Amino acid sequence: MAEPEMDGAAWTAVTPSLVRAHAALNRSNGSDHGGGRTTPSNGVDHPPVDGVLARVRTLLPDFTGALQRVAEQVLADPAAASRATIVELAERSGTSPATITRFCRAVGFDGYADLRLGIAAETGRARSAGWTVDIGREIQPNDPLERVLGQIMAADTRAMHDTATLLDLGEVERAAVAIAAAPRVNIFGASGSALVGEEMQFSLHRIGIPVWAWTDVHNGLASAALSRPGDVALGISHSGETGETIELLAEANSRGATTIALTSFPRSPLAELADIVLLTATQATTFRPDALSARHPQLVVLDLLYVAVAQRTHERSHAAFQRTAQAVHGHKAAKDS
Repeated sequence: MAEPEMDGAAWTAVTPSLVRAHAALNRSNGSDHGGGRTTPSNGVDHPPVDGVLARVRTLLPDFTGALQRVAEQVLADPAAASRATIVELAERSGTSPATITRFCRAVGFDGYADLRLGIAAETGRARSAGWTVDIGREIQPNDPLERVLGQIMAADTRAMHDTATLLDLGEVERAAVAIAAAPRVNIFGASGSALVGEEMQFSLHRIGIPVWAWTDVHNGLASAALSRPGDVALGISHSGETGETIELLAEANSRGATTIALTSFPRSPLAELADIVLLTATQATTFRPDALSARHPQLVVLDLLYVAVAQRTHERSHAAFQRTAQAVHGHKAAKDS
């Protein structure tokens, strides 16, 4: 049964938020980075076929009511959505064809035919690469480890691919330049994000970057309060809604530091606060909800950022590696002669 149509005022309230979210997502596919966006001769800028599902997943928190149900239906069974007529998808999601059309426009397509083609192309590539093996299937208590491994590998591979699609390399470049020149770098995160932040702190520390990773809010606030223009603050939060991380980044921002957010949601409070936004995608599995499955994509993005910083500080980084390697050499186990 179709739902009551959304009134004009409600749709008007939703649209600006989604448009701004599209702008954040589209940067990763701009022609200046060699991305997949193309502008045909009619001047209409179409979204890339690649990354359709990642786009829907990222925008999901901005949807409410009927649009949210459509998004959830598409994500639950992309292959079925690519084969369904507009009426069939409306029935499966408990909405109406008009809502399906609004959904298509909200995710950047002119109409349902374009959306179907985009999803079909993406799921086809995923099948060819083996990414779809058991994705979305619940892991059962008696599943053999071989199957569990296949599910985890497929989910993580898909998340990495989607992250590469969403990531704006221009933003990575800006972040790398800022960190390379920063007198001080603060990294903020809580729980699992704190572990990811400590990994980044370890990497940057080895190449001579003055960097601290803070997990205690009081100590983090004290450090953020001492920030100055030229310093960098990196906040890590999958949801972008972790209160402590937002507070810490806001404090550093108020002192003039360049702020970077690593998150999966471009319209989150953390992303709205930051000067630079680095986006990641996730693919949840049983026992690994989004917050846990976000760690590997986060580490990949931070590894890229770390290497970009090292490239821009090559001589200093090389010298730092030599000195640190020499310092710890005596603590390595002696090899048999």
